[in-house]
Amino acid sequence: MSLMKSLAKVAAGVMLAKGIGTMMKNAQNRQGQGGQRQSSGGLLDDLLGSNTGMGGDRRTGSGGLGDMLGQVLGGGAGAGARYGGANSPRQAGAQGGLGGILDQFSGGAAAGGLGGMLGGLLGGAAGQSGGGLAHRGSQPRNDASFGELFNDAISRGDEPEVAPTPEQNAMAGLMLRAMIQAAKADGEIDEQEKARLMSEFGDLDDEERAFIREQMAAPVDAAALAREVPEGFGPQIYLMSLMAIEFDNRKEAEYLHELAQNLGLDKATVNGIHEKVGVINLYA
Repeated sequence: MSLMKSLAKVAAGVMLAKGIGTMMKNAQNRQGQGGQRQSSGGLLDDLLGSNTGMGGDRRTGSGGLGDMLGQVLGGGAGAGARYGGANSPRQAGAQGGLGGILDQFSGGAAAGGLGGMLGGLLGGAAGQSGGGLAHRGSQPRNDASFGELFNDAISRGDEPEVAPTPEQNAMAGLMLRAMIQAAKADGEIDEQEKARLMSEFGDLDDEERAFIREQMAAPVDAAALAREVPEGFGPQIYLMSLMAIEFDNRKEAEYLHELAQNLGLDKATVNGIHEKVGVINLYA
């Protein structure tokens, strides 16, 4: 299994559990209509006691997995070519959905320029072994953007049609680390959260399972995670962390604040990421 497939499986499970597909569809519809930016207090203020009423901003999806995937991937998913070719010469993010948002943050480019960082991106035992997991199910180069591969893997529920590069796999592994760490931001991963993260991993081999278990056991350290993020990829890592958080206690909001600071993201950028996926702003 490639790390791209693993990331897609975790992300799809989390999005289904949180109804994030409906939130994204609503947010993208608002932006397409000229949108209304959130003007109320942010999540951090809410949890610190400055404002109340956060519960009214949490939404859940009403459809099944198929409906959720359609919402996440955008209305045109599955209707045409999944890939634009040559690292997506078409407009960045044109394919819609979460993959489109990821590409918007990187200008639609594949996760290139990461050579020599494969081991460090995966961290721990995987990193010490030279990032061997990043080479699973990979090819030396392709013409696909990271977002296209990610959307395709979610849509297929399997490996993307185009194999990722080792660098794209490594970035997927880093995003997996970010999602798992964010899920622990409230102090621990409870049994329900573990089941949610592992439910789709029946086809992992021993090395892949060891990588996931290692991430679950690792301490929550936003600064350490941020140090592993290559320049320019902070918004993507923040977005995937955001996807894994339930927003039901102060620790989670504080973790996002700490992560944003360590990634060098200002308040406007952070709130913009929240708005793209229809989640209450972190900052007032």
